[in-house]
Amino acid sequence: MPGNAGTEQTTTVIIGTGLSGLAVAAELRRRGVDSIVVDGLDILGAAQPANTASLQRCDAADSANLRERNEILRHLRNYAASHDVDVRNTTRAVQLTKVDATSTGRGVPQWEVHTPTGILVADHIVLTRCAHSQLRRMINDFGISVGRNLVAAMRAIGIYLVGVGELITPSPKEVLRQAKTVGQAISAKVNPENPALPYTGSLAILPC
Repeated sequence: MPGNAGTEQTTTVIIGTGLSGLAVAAELRRRGVDSIVVDGLDILGAAQPANTASLQRCDAADSANLRERNEILRHLRNYAASHDVDVRNTTRAVQLTKVDATSTGRGVPQWEVHTPTGILVADHIVLTRCAHSQLRRMINDFGISVGRNLVAAMRAIGIYLVGVGELITPSPKEVLRQAKTVGQAISAKVNPENPALPYTGSLAILPC
């Protein structure tokens, strides 16, 4: 069960410490947006257990693809270490709950990511593992109408997807593209008057 050792507030919680999670964390760091990266989610929604490890079928990556992925991952880890990105490899998200907008007084919901050692409260959540069918169930469990556009419905409540495919895992370059898009979207919400804040640091491995 989630612990109650303490509550931390941040702008974004990224669930997943692999390539996708580190890529979006790097984008947010470059844009001056705070984030905390934790390991994968075992439970989606308020109470429904879900084993996400078996939900995503990976494509058969060839050796060149694996080399590219490992090289990018190495760069991202170095960037995270040298730019003080808050990556908590030993902290696992075990539950995600929505804080009602009326109780926050901010007009928008906040999210609580429960971990064995405490609760992380954030305005934005980035998920890097899950099947679309399970995401729809999670959104429905929160009492939110999904409609046809799952991604739009999730973004409206502050949940973003990076590296999530229905049947196959996106290529490393596609993951980086998604991370950049999500980084821009979150940054624009955090800094609506100046969404194009200058980057801090550099990460040459990220393509335009």
